[in-house]
Amino acid sequence: MNRQAKIIRQYELVERVKSYDPNADEDALNRAYVFTMKAHGSQTRASGDPYYMHPIWVSWLLTSLKLDANSIITGLLHDTVEDTLTTLEEIQRLFGPEVARLVDGVTKLSRIELQNIGEQSDQAKQAENFRKLVLAMSEDIRVLLVKLADRLHNMETLQYLRPDKRRRIARETIEIYAPLAERIGIQRWKDELEELSFRELNPDAYESIRKRLDDLEAQGAGRVDRIIDELRKTVCQNNDHPLEVAEIYGRRKSPYSIWRKMQKKDVAFEQLSDVMAFRIVVRSVAECYQALGIIHARYPVVPGRFKDYISTPKPNGYQSIHTTVIGPEKQRIEVQIRTKEMHEVAELGVAAHWSYKQGQPPPGIHTEGRQYRWLRELLDILEHASRPEEFLEHTKLELFQDQVFCFTPKGDLIALPRAATPVDFAYAVHSQVGDTCVGAKVNGRMVPLRAQLQNGDQVEVLTSKNSTPSVDWESFVVTGKARARIRRFVRTQQRGEHIKLGRGLMERIFKQEGYDYSDKALDAVLKIFQQPSVEDLLAAVGNGQVGARDLFNAIFPGHRTPAPQVADDKVISLAKTKARKGSGTPLAIRGLIPGMAVHYARCCHPIPGDRIVGIVTTGKGVTIHTIDCETLESFNESPERWIDVSWDPDADLPEDMVGRLSVMVSNEPGALGTISTVIGKNGGNITNLKITSRTPDYFEMLIDIDVKDVKHLTNIMAALRATPVVNSVERARGR
Repeated sequence: MNRQAKIIRQYELVERVKSYDPNADEDALNRAYVFTMKAHGSQTRASGDPYYMHPIWVSWLLTSLKLDANSIITGLLHDTVEDTLTTLEEIQRLFGPEVARLVDGVTKLSRIELQNIGEQSDQAKQAENFRKLVLAMSEDIRVLLVKLADRLHNMETLQYLRPDKRRRIARETIEIYAPLAERIGIQRWKDELEELSFRELNPDAYESIRKRLDDLEAQGAGRVDRIIDELRKTVCQNNDHPLEVAEIYGRRKSPYSIWRKMQKKDVAFEQLSDVMAFRIVVRSVAECYQALGIIHARYPVVPGRFKDYISTPKPNGYQSIHTTVIGPEKQRIEVQIRTKEMHEVAELGVAAHWSYKQGQPPPGIHTEGRQYRWLRELLDILEHASRPEEFLEHTKLELFQDQVFCFTPKGDLIALPRAATPVDFAYAVHSQVGDTCVGAKVNGRMVPLRAQLQNGDQVEVLTSKNSTPSVDWESFVVTGKARARIRRFVRTQQRGEHIKLGRGLMERIFKQEGYDYSDKALDAVLKIFQQPSVEDLLAAVGNGQVGARDLFNAIFPGHRTPAPQVADDKVISLAKTKARKGSGTPLAIRGLIPGMAVHYARCCHPIPGDRIVGIVTTGKGVTIHTIDCETLESFNESPERWIDVSWDPDADLPEDMVGRLSVMVSNEPGALGTISTVIGKNGGNITNLKITSRTPDYFEMLIDIDVKDVKHLTNIMAALRATPVVNSVERARGR
């Protein structure tokens, strides 16, 4: 049905609702339909169509989920408070408190304008708005359903907007709303949102794939029907155990799903063979496995392409068996096998579970089971994230990654993103379990905490009440919840250190200028630096948000600083001194003023070949960091301190720079000697070694090595990876 041109008549909408909910309030539906037409009056959309066509179509989309009458009424009224003179009080008086609450929730979301995804200038605004979205949908998931229907209809009429606005909305849709639709199980809407976004964001790729699919379909005219017929004969006319199949149908996969597979597997379209999918719907779970056995007995199975979501459902409640076979006409096809009830869940998502069908109102997340676990995780992240941007970062981790399914020792299922570790698992079980985690057993065997979990793993978390999160964990956890908890602990721990450092810097400047330092001196300038307390101001100095010299000048605005003296820590000028290790190393770097002092950050150990950036550091000149150093986050609010620098390939480089590696080694005799030998044979010299973690099977260590450049360090890493006693090697950051 063309949702752009056709108007849904009042009786059509009411009859559609009554067809699945005979007890629906017909009078309220009629009144809501008339109310939205009168309220929006002569308003028009960008297409020139009457505006009221939009809310009517939103309500029609909601009927496809067989939602209750109040949800349909909310769809009809969702824009009235925002775009007309209608008030919430009027909505409540005419349609009741529940509809008013739902309309209010959607109205708040309608005011959200998530702009320019990926651009730092609007990141904070985007993140704060998404935070509001999560809070609104956590109170009643129907708010999200109305918002998704609203977004779907807007995407279908996107062509009437400016190109820049179309791309912004499309990117927001594919990055936020399509994953949300998948999480609540509405696969059909998720596919439509992705398809419409893909067509807007990458029209050339969309048209190319669509054309190739059309060509394949033309070449194999009638192939889908022939395959369906053969599958039906195979399953229904099986001599041993024939089945009375409810339905078999097939379709070609969408251009976007094919595009994602091409990207994920890094293959061309011609290398994809399973571009067709077929679904077999039967009467019972037993018949699902019976049909699977018949299919596997008849056709060769493609290894590694079998997934049983019946025994281990997805977090959104989805159940089905997926398998790929070399099927009829020697075509590689994907076959999905499910019952009618499972198919309803796959089509309707959370709406298929709602207890309103038994006369109870749709619940919020607090009374739901596993299908809402992800939403509770988002709320937990919201509680522990320090900034809206951090919340959005962690939330995307929760929404976008494929999943693995693991089990607790009691057999409870825990769904995690791919590449998840035992630490992620521990935090998924409970925040306290994660905070006190000291080790883990996977399938009865001790493993490193950074080990990646696989589908079907049974994980036992070992805890100690005296343990606390490790800073190192953040480098390998993948779930937003784990990362948010770890960062919160680190922030709390580091605050005391920052206060101590800030006070030390201020004491030093006061002494240099001939004053006695006192915390009371800072009281007068708290408002200037927008800090609530002296400790907060000292912490800001310690973490680099506020310059110590700037603070001193604010306290003593009339003071004249004497000519600069040589720094106490013997900072060496670039222009005058020969290269030496440690602070003040004078390596020629493009982008610096001649004579400026330079240091190399110990948090990331930059070496020639790394992409780098300079940070003006109080009392130390310029500190060089790698461009991906996590320490740089603390300077985001001080852009004036950033300097664009690069290595000078024509300069005389020092003989050695320090590269730091994180190495996981088997705990066996001679392992350390083997590592030392490998590093020495490849021209490296170990200058420092620290064991950071030890288990009966493995120990982790940090190794500082003198190297010439990135290429030299990469060669050493490759040689270590080829050594049997070495489990993993990676560049250490922020340690």
